[in-house]
Amino acid sequence: MHEPPDFAIETDDAGRVTLVLRGALLVSTIGRLDQALRVAGAVPADLAGVDLAEVRDIDTVGAWVVWRVANGVAINGASAEAERLIAAVSKSPEDGPISPPRAPMFIRIFARVGQTISDGRADTLNVLGSLGSLILVWAAALRHPSRLRGKALICQLEQVGIDALAIVGLMSFLVGIVIAQQGAVQLQQFGAEIYTINLTGRLAMRELGVLMTAIMVAGRSGSAFAAQIGTMKLTEEIDAMRTIGVSPVEALVLPRVLATVAMMPLLGFYASVLAIIGGATIAQIMLDIPFLTFISRIKEVVPLHDVWVGLVKGPVFGLIIALTGCYQGMQVSGNSEEVGQRTTAAVVQAIFVVIVLDAFFAIFFTKIGWG
Repeated sequence: MHEPPDFAIETDDAGRVTLVLRGALLVSTIGRLDQALRVAGAVPADLAGVDLAEVRDIDTVGAWVVWRVANGVAINGASAEAERLIAAVSKSPEDGPISPPRAPMFIRIFARVGQTISDGRADTLNVLGSLGSLILVWAAALRHPSRLRGKALICQLEQVGIDALAIVGLMSFLVGIVIAQQGAVQLQQFGAEIYTINLTGRLAMRELGVLMTAIMVAGRSGSAFAAQIGTMKLTEEIDAMRTIGVSPVEALVLPRVLATVAMMPLLGFYASVLAIIGGATIAQIMLDIPFLTFISRIKEVVPLHDVWVGLVKGPVFGLIIALTGCYQGMQVSGNSEEVGQRTTAAVVQAIFVVIVLDAFFAIFFTKIGWG
């Protein structure tokens, strides 16, 4: 046990006032002494010196308290260790800045932009590398079908597809209602409300069905992929898989990518159908267009290539979502906070790339006459 610190005020024959410190000046014991010395009047204003002859042990905190209390007066009786520590703490001003001053705002803005561009370039190269690894694993699975993990694939098909039917269906139904209602309001001004069927059918089949599904799957399954794989990375399960000779890409990434690619066109078509049903429902309420008439008219006004446009986009969007989620999960390191950051990044990046690709698809299909 360390001797609790204490202090006394002594005055010599010449009238000089000395603060005498005793005991162990350590971080674990100095609390009460520090509080006592901070009391107004505890340390005389005419203090001439500090005596450390009776100090048994001292650490950095104790040295800082001594240096603060001394306030420039002589410190006597200090051991070699105490002198070294006091000299060290005296070089750091008490009220000095804890961190260096921030750079001017315009410099920080350019630095942030440059760092973002650099990180984006590195991420792009890493994603392309991940895609290459995935292609190699897929080629190996085609040569040796027994390497494909059937149970994992079925599990992911259920989680990505079947479990998402309710939320995707409800969202698409409501979106169909909004499209038909807003379209009808505008078209009624020109007496062309019958074209609400054309608007709802083509927009649902060609664009919004698969696009809204991709956004929903990115937020639901893409984030789940990043969080699941990221947690496995933190708990060193992925390192353990590599140690026993199991490829994480083959065991974790490939089933998720295949399941998402396979389910996206089906979910997209399902969403388009629900959107049309939603539009037919609101059309019967607002425009007095019979439900079955609306549905039968869809077959006449929606060309078949609109259906194919939506079906072609589905697998591409699914690949982007799954690959982004798995890649971000694989990049997790350090602590659990990064799992949340990588999960957020997976969703944001997947949605951004999906929307950009959708714009390119729109231009491409228009150029080939499928506009």
